[in-house]
Amino acid sequence: MIATRTPFRITLGGGGTDLPSFYSEHGGFILAMGIDKYMYVIVNPTLIDQKIRLHYTRSETVDHVSELRHELAREALRLQGIQHGIEISSLADLPAGTGMGSSSCYLVGLLTALRHLRRDFIPLAQVAEEACHIELEVLNKGIGKQDQYMAVFGGLTALDIARDGNVQVRSVAVGTGSFSTFLANAHLYYTGLRRDALEVLADQNAALRAHHPDKSRVTESLLAIKALGYRFLAAVEAEDYDAFGRLLHEHWCMKKQLSSKITLDHVDRLYETVRRDYGVLGGKIVGAGGGGFLMLYCPRDHRRLEEFMFAQGMPRLHYMLENEGSKVVSSLGSTPTRFAPLTAAKSAGLA
Repeated sequence: MIATRTPFRITLGGGGTDLPSFYSEHGGFILAMGIDKYMYVIVNPTLIDQKIRLHYTRSETVDHVSELRHELAREALRLQGIQHGIEISSLADLPAGTGMGSSSCYLVGLLTALRHLRRDFIPLAQVAEEACHIELEVLNKGIGKQDQYMAVFGGLTALDIARDGNVQVRSVAVGTGSFSTFLANAHLYYTGLRRDALEVLADQNAALRAHHPDKSRVTESLLAIKALGYRFLAAVEAEDYDAFGRLLHEHWCMKKQLSSKITLDHVDRLYETVRRDYGVLGGKIVGAGGGGFLMLYCPRDHRRLEEFMFAQGMPRLHYMLENEGSKVVSSLGSTPTRFAPLTAAKSAGLA
């Protein structure tokens, strides 16, 4: 039995520039951090029969991988050449649809477990690219590349995405003591709303297509968000976290130009209230938008803000930085040998 733990992530800057429809023309930049809230995936070879048993919000028992309805599990097993004879379970600290990259966390956690099960170890970036290959190319999901890379690497991380899709990963160095101040000030509140990121990102992807009437507007907004991402990075590296908080408000205004689905009217009104009355410098919807978690940067009077938000039905989620990405946390029993060896194409994520 193999169990993996994969951190959820919070995007701090550059969100949306990791979409292929954007970075293929302009390059992308993401600043994000892994947090100590996790997706857990457990895999175990079946010993009595050759069924595939999959447990998530529902359960599936099938004879062959092609029969699985869960797309991510099906394609991960196919990529690893596993057609039957395995049981997979998952659970998470946070619900899906809350903007923390849960789907990619599941996929990366599963790929990490399957690789470990086979004793087939590869570089971290290759795991991320396998996940990107499944989600972006095999399943044609209209998402970007940040979730897969952050699930693999964790930490406080900058991603530079070239026009050809190559991703350069760099760890951002800050003082541990000073960053604890950032974590204390960057409140996270659960809105209670959940929305599929694909629904929000679909508007942006559509607008970036050639000849779309909104292409120029959306492109200019994403270019501004990319430039702002570098300013976020500069503020963090300078450990000027209040400057980061003020930049969040600029980001809030820019993001609203991308899609009408990014924010909701009552969230907008709430945001204006906390900026006016509770010392909030800026905020952002975590993830593609439309629900999930709301980050509010508040450098003082934390309790007042927490009490107000709780009265609105939005409890605070306390979190810490997670410096590691997806990892095996339990490995019991011997590695099975009945799974067919990977072909070179599958190992490279190209099959």
